[in-house]
Amino acid sequence: MAVSISENDGDDDFAESHEINVTPFIDVMLVLLIIFMVAAPLSTVDLPIDLPTSSATPQKKPDKPTYLSIKPDLTLAIGENAVKRADLINSLDAVPDMGRDKYVFLRADRTVPYGELMGVMELLRAGGYTHVKLVTLEGVPGAPAAAPAEPAKP
Repeated sequence: MAVSISENDGDDDFAESHEINVTPFIDVMLVLLIIFMVAAPLSTVDLPIDLPTSSATPQKKPDKPTYLSIKPDLTLAIGENAVKRADLINSLDAVPDMGRDKYVFLRADRTVPYGELMGVMELLRAGGYTHVKLVTLEGVPGAPAAAPAEPAKP
C-alpha cells in the first residue's frame, strides 16, 4: 500500500518557499531578553552607604544618573569606581554622556561630617559642576526625620 504526498510523483525536487523563517530570530530575541533581564538589576550602584531619610516627594530619576558617593571612610567614588579628590573633576569629565549641564547625584553616608560634604560640593563647583542633587532614602510622608546617631555637642 503506497501513499503519495504530492500530485507530482515523478519530480524529486521540492518547490521553493519564498517565506522567511523567523524562528531563529525569535530564539535570538528571547535569549537577549533573558540576558537583559538578568543584567539589569546588576547595573545599579551597590556601595554600602547609610543614607539619611527624607519625606520630600521623590523626583523622576534620569536614565543614566552619575552618582558621586562619599563613603564612611571619607573616600570618593563615581558609580562604584573609587577616585581621589585631586582627580575628581578629571574623572567626572571622563564619564560618557556627562556634561557640566547634567546633574551629579551626590550620596553621602550618614556619618560623614557636614564639612566634608561641603568640601566635596566646593570641589564640584570649582570644577564647573554646579548642578548637584543630594540623594536620600525615601521616608514616610508626615513622619519626623530619623534622629541623629549622636546627640549634638554644644
